[in-house]
Amino acid sequence: MRRPALYSRSPQVSQDAAAPRPDATPPVDADAAPAGAGRWQPGPRAFGAMVLLVLALVTGGAALWPRPGHAPLTQKDIDAAVLRTLQTTTLPSAAARAAEVIRPSVVRVVAYGNERASPEARTEKRGRNVARGKPPEAPPPPGEFERGIGTGVVIIDKGVILTNLHVVAGADKIKVTFADGLEAVATITGMQPENDLAVLQAQKIPDDLIPATLRSTADLMPGDQVAAVGFPFGIGPSVSAGVVSGLKRGFRSPEGKQELSNLIQFDAAANPGNSGGPLINMDGEVVGIVTAILNPTQQRTFIGIGFAMPIENAASALGSPPF
Repeated sequence: MRRPALYSRSPQVSQDAAAPRPDATPPVDADAAPAGAGRWQPGPRAFGAMVLLVLALVTGGAALWPRPGHAPLTQKDIDAAVLRTLQTTTLPSAAARAAEVIRPSVVRVVAYGNERASPEARTEKRGRNVARGKPPEAPPPPGEFERGIGTGVVIIDKGVILTNLHVVAGADKIKVTFADGLEAVATITGMQPENDLAVLQAQKIPDDLIPATLRSTADLMPGDQVAAVGFPFGIGPSVSAGVVSGLKRGFRSPEGKQELSNLIQFDAAANPGNSGGPLINMDGEVVGIVTAILNPTQQRTFIGIGFAMPIENAASALGSPPF
């Protein structure tokens, strides 16, 4: 007959026996294997070290492990990617980038007063009417009479503007319109008749007015790309691009009243209304002030030869050259 198994009760431990004795053996470290254990059981410290080791192998040693389908990039791969981007992405032209740089500094200048009787004034009037969709000989609107329209460029952020003297000479009132649409009355604070230049001071200015950057013409050469920015016949701001055609040119007005020298000749399209506007390089820096166009007739239309006053001469109208 099978005898039933007998289980002994757990011995009762008295409180005196459970209290530690001074000569008792210190507790065993949790990471140490218990005596007589058949298997090693890692403690918290050993387990943490194992985790760090695995992470080190994954991050630091990943570069040593082969990665299928990911060959290292070569210079040929990079060149091909750049070429593909250039072929599939339309980039702005150099003239467009330059025009965007100068845009906040260009202003529309309108002179008000009695109508001028010169052939040039009549041609400009007809051009402005056509640009506005009116008959060429349409009478001016009632109120202030637009004696002339031109362009200016801000050169000091306090509202100091460069333009041509012939745009504002004899005006009863001058108004300028900034790039953000703000319109303000301006006054003439300086003149340089020998270079057909005038300095204006706007009575109100935008909060974030940005002046143009001026660039010396010392390294300017025929063939360099330039752009003329302004308000031909009041339309604008308009941009036309071309090149420097020549340097140190002379120009005499059709009436023979004035002769200008040391001019920049350029072939970017310019018309009445561009006068006083900036001639810029492809970095958007002002190298000259558009002053005149050559035309053997009285039609005052562009035939491919324009003139700009070098910025050195233009800035000297303020009293001190910038370079």
